[in-house]
Amino acid sequence: MRRTVLGDEHVDRAQARLTEFNDLFQDFITRYAWGEVWTRPELSPRVRSLVTLALLIALNREAEFRLHVKGALRNGVTVPELKELFLHSAVYCGLPAANAAYQRAEEVLREVNAGSAGNAGNAGSAER
Repeated sequence: MRRTVLGDEHVDRAQARLTEFNDLFQDFITRYAWGEVWTRPELSPRVRSLVTLALLIALNREAEFRLHVKGALRNGVTVPELKELFLHSAVYCGLPAANAAYQRAEEVLREVNAGSAGNAGNAGSAER
């Protein structure tokens, strides 16, 4: 599930950074977050992505937020839905948090669109 949502590149990078110090934590993340929680059938990966983004906005966790914007797109969340989520978050998380979400998401969308420009099969997928 971790590879499906976050992509091979991210997971491979995380695996390459395993050390004796962080190996138990990485195992914990993989088993519990991705193996136990993200695979439960009660919420779809798409819904989990939306919930995760809302929580990361509320907690102002920029690095994780950027990563999960990409994951949300992989899980079928559309750009209009992202915009609506960020607007909704402004009411419940505050304007600075929503403003930061819009800015970080725009950066990610530019990266995704630039990366898919050479791949006609994925071109425009981030524009949904």
